[in-house]
Amino acid sequence: MDQLAAMAAFVRAVETGSLSAAARSLPSSLTSVSRQISALEEHFGTRLLLRTTRQLALTDDGRILYERAKSILGEVKEIEAALARDPHQPSGRIRLSSPSLVGRLVIAPMLVEFLRRYPAISVDLLLIDRTVDMVEEDIHLAVRIGRLRDSQLVTRKLTDLQMIVCAAPDYLARRGEPRTPDDLADHDCLAFSDSPGSAAWRFADGSKTGRKFRISGRLWMNSLDALVAAARDGAGIVRVPSWQVQSDLSSGRLRRLLLDHEPAPTPLHLMLQPSRLASPKIRAFVDYLVEQWGKIDAFRALSARQ
Repeated sequence: MDQLAAMAAFVRAVETGSLSAAARSLPSSLTSVSRQISALEEHFGTRLLLRTTRQLALTDDGRILYERAKSILGEVKEIEAALARDPHQPSGRIRLSSPSLVGRLVIAPMLVEFLRRYPAISVDLLLIDRTVDMVEEDIHLAVRIGRLRDSQLVTRKLTDLQMIVCAAPDYLARRGEPRTPDDLADHDCLAFSDSPGSAAWRFADGSKTGRKFRISGRLWMNSLDALVAAARDGAGIVRVPSWQVQSDLSSGRLRRLLLDHEPAPTPLHLMLQPSRLASPKIRAFVDYLVEQWGKIDAFRALSARQ
């Protein structure tokens, strides 16, 4: 059995919805496609497809194979394309996932220069505020915030993110400035969440992880940009990454609060599968991202305690 050809037939059958449609698009015969998929099922010792007169349905094992096979076939195509081009010029497509705020405000602007440097590379930037399954979702690289559990993935630390609280001078003139995290219970706090409810912000208390303090959330949004705009207008106290409000702090539109109680910085990592390390396009992108982030950090250090 030609496993690559069999996997291609299997993937095409799933995507077209029938064996006959897969045979027409390959092109191949219906008999050949049917035999290839049967050979895969015999090879793996499990049923991959449930076949009815009208449609195909994936079994649980079939779904696993479909995701893996699609990724493998994609990599084979990229290898073929790379070998057909200048071997010294990285090429192919990169699929990168990132938390939406970091991706939109930091990573997306970096991509312009990267694409200019490497005209044979394309980038898919997926803004996803959840942990992705890099294998099943065919993600080459993922940016993740927070401390990582033990993983088989390769990690590269990009930076540390400092969460701060701040408010407009107008709000502080009306309501006073909180001196301790406990004081936030008596203030109008602007909470970031997909669903309103009880909220707590973490502050340093001498322990390694810090302590969560309940806040009084009068305004809830699932957009940090909108919350920062509301804070500028005097609506209350907001908690955001320091880099997001650097210009507001420098101009005086917002004031940084509770500096002595700020929690330890949260690491930001770039993650990839070990098998991707040999890919020239991945190495080029990782090196570029680290280079660009270093420039941003040098700038941030100048105003870290404003």
